[in-house]
Amino acid sequence: MNLGKPIASGNTANIYLYENKIIKIFKDHLPDTEPEYETRKQRFAYGSGLRVPNIIDIRKVNGKQAIIMEYVEGHTLGELVMKNMENVESFLEMSVDIQMEIHNVRADELESMNRKLQREIESVKGLDVEIKSALINKLESKNSENRLCHGDFHFYNLIKSDDEVFIIDWVDASAGDPLADVCRTYILYSQVSVEIAELYLKLYCEKSGRNRKEILDWAPIIAAARLSENVATEDSNRLMKFIQNNTDVHVNGGE
Repeated sequence: MNLGKPIASGNTANIYLYENKIIKIFKDHLPDTEPEYETRKQRFAYGSGLRVPNIIDIRKVNGKQAIIMEYVEGHTLGELVMKNMENVESFLEMSVDIQMEIHNVRADELESMNRKLQREIESVKGLDVEIKSALINKLESKNSENRLCHGDFHFYNLIKSDDEVFIIDWVDASAGDPLADVCRTYILYSQVSVEIAELYLKLYCEKSGRNRKEILDWAPIIAAARLSENVATEDSNRLMKFIQNNTDVHVNGGE
């Protein structure tokens, strides 16, 4: 099958548009269970009535594991904002409404966010054992909720198609505390623009009635978990500051 060039590429997969369908081909280093793992989460979100592309099939394409899904024609909110920054506040408001809609869904059958975060923190190399212990203790003190959390919610995972906005990339979804999900979004936005991150947080607090302090109390936990992803474009020193500024234990390099 000649798929042509990918329309997008990430750490885990290349994305192709073929015969009006999206084909997500996973990279070789991932386990064979990865497509089913991601599909289960996306199908759960789709079945909850959220605007999510439908999964058509899971099978091998050109000898590689792949997910085939519905193609949503449109542009990401990230692309639209980059074309016209004057729209950033209205798109942030739109995205907060969507994120709160996601959080209204109970997700008892999905993986626990707290267990996922603990596993990620424990796997971080270059983070002192003492700080890991302090972060895990902090995580264990949090109330465990079973609300659907996207896990990677930002403008580039929202596709505007006519009057609807579809939510894509559900691989990091879990059942947990919506405030942790919001904190993750804040940290992601702050990498690109502190102004956008602060505006996002302000709008979320206004719409939800929650306060900034209780959201940012998740920051050291979320930042440490983010370190485990080894994202090439992420500044690890920036994440370390989130940990150091919000944890009683001093951050040292190396275990």
